[in-house]
Amino acid sequence: MNDQYYTRCPQSESRPAPCAFNYRGCMLTFKTDAGVFSRGELDEGSRLLLEALPALSGDVLDLGCGWGPIGISVARANPGCRVTMADVNLRALQLCRDNARRNGVEAVCLESDGMAALAGQRFDAVITNPPIRAGKQVIYRMFSDAAGALREGGALYLVIRKQQGAESCVRYLRTLYGQVERLNRSGGFWVIRAASPAAQNKSEGAEQDGI
Repeated sequence: MNDQYYTRCPQSESRPAPCAFNYRGCMLTFKTDAGVFSRGELDEGSRLLLEALPALSGDVLDLGCGWGPIGISVARANPGCRVTMADVNLRALQLCRDNARRNGVEAVCLESDGMAALAGQRFDAVITNPPIRAGKQVIYRMFSDAAGALREGGALYLVIRKQQGAESCVRYLRTLYGQVERLNRSGGFWVIRAASPAAQNKSEGAEQDGI
């Protein structure tokens, strides 16, 4: 059976494959491999998520970073960011470290099952293309933990397919965040921004637009 991309130690034989794409005027090159999500290409969800992101600053977390396309792209496009990339997959993390060096990016790359290894750290943005196949319990925990890790004014950015539960995801996010909006919808994907975690927001239940 093939490894799932959220396996800690993939057993599949290494089959390196290059990937390159342009992000906001900068050509980026990567090495990918078997046993890691989206070998050999930037997946459509990540592409749409990257396109929808605003300019970012401060501390940014790429949660479930894989081989690093999101975090490395953000770091190159936003030089003032301090980027952390986290994943449970050790093969993905080594690729991520190598790809960061390949693209001239300084970033912290660390092993973490969700946000377990990030306790006490605070971020101005958390970005994720969540591991849907890991199950709703896993990804909803990621969204909840992100809410507790955001600084005031920070936001969670994520992408999810409508057929994989985007509508129920939005309903859940609204129990955690005071502001939830859809930034983009294309090809069955929704790009979502969630801000004002309930712990920071005294006026819950505000009407949201765009979804």
